[in-house]
Amino acid sequence: SVLQLKLWNKYRVSNIPSLIFIDASTGKVVCRNGLLVIRDDPEGLEFPWGPKPFSEVVAGPLLRNNGQTLDSSALEGSHVGVYFSAHWCPPCRSLTRVLVESYRKIKEAGQKFEILFVSADRSEDSFKQYFSEMPWVAVPYADEARRSRLNRLYGIQGIPTLIVLDSQGEVITRQGRVEVLNDVECREFPWHPKPVLELTDSNAVQLNEGPCLVLFVDSEDDGESEAAKQLIQPIAEKIIAKYKAKDEEAPLLFFVAGEDDMTDSLRDYTNLPEAAPLLTILDMSARAKYVMDVEEITPEIVEAFVSDFLADKLKPEPI
Repeated sequence: SVLQLKLWNKYRVSNIPSLIFIDASTGKVVCRNGLLVIRDDPEGLEFPWGPKPFSEVVAGPLLRNNGQTLDSSALEGSHVGVYFSAHWCPPCRSLTRVLVESYRKIKEAGQKFEILFVSADRSEDSFKQYFSEMPWVAVPYADEARRSRLNRLYGIQGIPTLIVLDSQGEVITRQGRVEVLNDVECREFPWHPKPVLELTDSNAVQLNEGPCLVLFVDSEDDGESEAAKQLIQPIAEKIIAKYKAKDEEAPLLFFVAGEDDMTDSLRDYTNLPEAAPLLTILDMSARAKYVMDVEEITPEIVEAFVSDFLADKLKPEPI
């Protein structure tokens, strides 16, 4: 039903079973990984399972791969990448190779940055083998409770996931993986989210995370992508700020798409007209699309399209 789809989208559910705890008085998400909560705390001793500060959840000894230990308080005052990964997962191994270089570049540039490996390996041996390639710190493999609490804290639904925190332990971005792959020189570290992204091979995975506004442009025309970004940016910023004030994630991601093989295959897959510019909202998980095919796209048209979508006034077409 429509209500079911709305709930899937609102809570960005990407796999089942999924159990999400909500504070009924405010509607805010208390915990995304309810299934882990029930496994870890069957007696309900930690109820109501609300989010705790990173420093509290991570508290305890951490390891270096030479066997040295240090206290988690050593992370205070640094940006921290919390890295959920495992040796059995090929995308994890290829991200680790890039991340080792990124870590070195960021440290050499004099930034205070640490990475914390939270293993999802299936044995202590494979953890040790994998961790031997990493120049950063890890939660001890034997401390399953702490690893699980960190998974719960960030509602981890798949690996590899890299969450980047500021020096106060607040989340800067959950998309560390995309950022590291997109910015190999680490010029944009610590990767504060941009309101509007240019669609690329490495960030296209975000199209599956919920509804996305995608403005397709004719990128043969120099400056067209930049102009399109400038057009959408104020609207994106307004929506992000509105939801941030409520402590909620924005209900839409915003993209500009030029012309390349990936965009062509996206148009084919979603069966979109060839026109450019073409303003769309694509909702992959609901297999729905909303299309605004007009000669000229103005800020007013984008704003009206977005507010009609958020008010459920648009009729979806199937993807």
